[in-house]
Amino acid sequence: MAAMKPRTGEGPMEVTREGRSLIMRIPLEGGGRLVLEITAEEARSLQDCLEPITTGAGQGGG
Repeated sequence: MAAMKPRTGEGPMEVTREGRSLIMRIPLEGGGRLVLEITAEEARSLQDCLEPITTGAGQGGG
């Protein structure tokens, strides 16, 4: 009987291209990974949404 490896969220966030889609794997705190299949347009939209809060703009309480 083979030993099963536990599924954990350990490891880096990663994005790979598969055909026309981008596959994003995001480690989760409770273990496992959130896997999203997105288009390049959706990735750009996500970048636009994240940029203001990761560059300091929009931070100021709340």
